[in-house]
Amino acid sequence: MKSVRMRYVRRIKDRSGRYRYYLRRPGASQHIRLPDILDDGFFQAYAKAMGEKVERPFVNSPKTLAWLIEKWQSTSRYLELAEETRKTYGRILLRMQEQDYAQYLVSDFGPVHIRRFLDRLGDRPAAANSWLKQFRILFDYAVEYGWCERNPAREVKRRKEKGEGQETWSEAHIAQFEQAWPSGSQPRLALALLLYTGQRTGDVVRMSSTNRRDDLIALQQHKTGKRLLIPVHPCLAAELENASTGAAFLITAQDKPFSPKGFYERFKEWRRKAGLPEGLSPHGLRKAAARRLAEAGCSTHQIAAITGHATLSEVARYTIAADQERLAREGLARIKK
Repeated sequence: MKSVRMRYVRRIKDRSGRYRYYLRRPGASQHIRLPDILDDGFFQAYAKAMGEKVERPFVNSPKTLAWLIEKWQSTSRYLELAEETRKTYGRILLRMQEQDYAQYLVSDFGPVHIRRFLDRLGDRPAAANSWLKQFRILFDYAVEYGWCERNPAREVKRRKEKGEGQETWSEAHIAQFEQAWPSGSQPRLALALLLYTGQRTGDVVRMSSTNRRDDLIALQQHKTGKRLLIPVHPCLAAELENASTGAAFLITAQDKPFSPKGFYERFKEWRRKAGLPEGLSPHGLRKAAARRLAEAGCSTHQIAAITGHATLSEVARYTIAADQERLAREGLARIKK
């Protein structure tokens, strides 16, 4: 990076071409050597050398990452996000502002710096990917307003996560659940809503008869605010015939809509009684919906039109196995004997 904007800190290039950092206070008899600016201990060493406690210095310095975060969080796009999403993003953004690199100029960031900062998360690939997502959002915003020329985070690959998130339900899993819970039961309705709309749990538990538009389900995704019109699949239509006409299709024993957490706990009980493994969750049925669409030959654009994913790369992660098998079969079919 080009510069370090901290009081009395000087960066000097040695004979080998490496940069070294020193604290040079006016009138001091000696200069104090500091760790590399990317080291976790830099700010602690700086604070000790200055004789004071330094936690988040120069947070509002113009065009630094910390400044960019504050700018982004004041935009209508951020404020219009669902409350749960803002809370999740906000926790990560606050931790970003507390890092030493939050004081770097946005224009100085490159892909190598993003990678090194993500390396600090160690063996936590899911956390690294969450931070990478925030880096991408922030720098997209910075490029849009001319504070940097390109988005360095777009050139950084996601970390491979163990199992890549929630397990996708297989056809065998779905059949076993359906065998355990007959048509007309609430567990079967829950399965149909998740599987044939491809929506998140938070949106499924909010669905009611007011969302029905003849052969369509109209909804606005709680997380993204995206509006969707999803055709009602015949299997879902059959289950909706016995659904509640009250505040929600899925209701508790007290005739009230489920909370997302309450539904998750109830669904775990239904899954357990069906004899299915613990790794299967409601979100895995959203992934199964995308998988089925991919296996049917749907394009990523067609799948995203149903699931409402913001980016096609997210859809691709859900459907990569199905696409691989289909392409492999098509490829081998072209080989003549």
